[in-house]
Amino acid sequence: MKPRGNMLPEPSNVFTTVLAAKRPVHYKSGEVIFSQGDRCSDIYHILEGLVKLPFVSKRGKGALLGILGQGDFFGEACVVEGGTHLTSAIALVPSSIVILKRKTMLRLLEEQPSLASHFVNYLVARNVRMGQDLIDHLVNSSEKRLARILLILARYDDESKNPSILKQISQDTLAEMVGTTRSRVNFFMNNFRKQGLIHYNGGVKVHESLRTILRD
Repeated sequence: MKPRGNMLPEPSNVFTTVLAAKRPVHYKSGEVIFSQGDRCSDIYHILEGLVKLPFVSKRGKGALLGILGQGDFFGEACVVEGGTHLTSAIALVPSSIVILKRKTMLRLLEEQPSLASHFVNYLVARNVRMGQDLIDHLVNSSEKRLARILLILARYDDESKNPSILKQISQDTLAEMVGTTRSRVNFFMNNFRKQGLIHYNGGVKVHESLRTILRD
């Protein structure tokens, strides 16, 4: 499956230079990068891996607000002084992440107007995508939510230079991300396979035709 045409903007040359000079931090699968409500002090950039952004309401109801992968930023609320993280961030698979201090980011944004414009464009595009993810979680069936998550994972899987991301995601993890049970995920996955929308070959291969589930 090839990446879609609505990919987020690539980091500018200035960002690329700064990020290349930083030593990445490595997170294990399931490791918490930060928790909802923690004070923001850094911005994070994913070099490799996958990160989920779960949110839990005051009533204890949870939702998955986003799945981010290679090339994505998160934790941008730190740009606002005294801000706190609105979601948690958890590594879905082993991930390498560059951490930029708030002061460094603010200096770059002040000194490089073109970079500031690029970063704003990136955040707008990413927030639109995350809004679509949230709407999907709130209004769609668990079958459609699973299809959407598989398509997102497949896109990042195609971009990854490391072992397949999809091979590292268990049905238990998919069930947690979708907000349903493992048995329901297994049922839907078998249906997708029978329809030729996915197939198994040492892991899950997602076909573009899986999008038909979202249109039904």
